[in-house]
This record gives sequence, C-alpha cells and structure tokens, in this order.
Amino acid sequence: MATCEVCGNQYGMTFEVHAQGAVHVFDCFACAIHRMAPICEHCRVQIIGQGVEVEGSGTAVRTVPARRERWASSTRCDPVPA
Repeated sequence: MATCEVCGNQYGMTFEVHAQGAVHVFDCFACAIHRMAPICEHCRVQIIGQGVEVEGSGTAVRTVPARRERWASSTRCDPVPA
C-alpha cells in the first residue's frame, strides 16, 4: 500500500506519474492536479487542459492574435487583480 505525496492517504490503488526524471505517487487525480498542473501566468489558475505557450510563457487560453476571435466566445482568462 502506497501513500499519496499530497494528502498522505494510504491507499491500495495509488498511481505513479513519471515526469522530468521524478516519480510522484498520488491516490486521486485531484491530488495529481494539485501537485503537477502548471499555473497560468495570466490569470493564476491551474491549467488542467491544454494550455498554450506564447513566447516562452504558459497561459490557460490561446492568446495568439490570429486565433483570438475563435477562442474569445468559449474561453475566458481574466487576470487576477493585484
């Protein structure tokens, strides 16, 4: 029985995620997302879908000008107020 590295739950059906040379053990997808999902540099939410990298920075939505109109109606990424 393994232990989740996020919540400490000992569970017989944990799973491993192998990423960037490290092995992580989780008991559920929520814990895996909490530990592994990147943070959007624009709105500070965790990206659990397909994010987009624009000029070396990760964002939760597509911000490439040529595609902005296509995504504007279905995706919203508002910056967090300072």
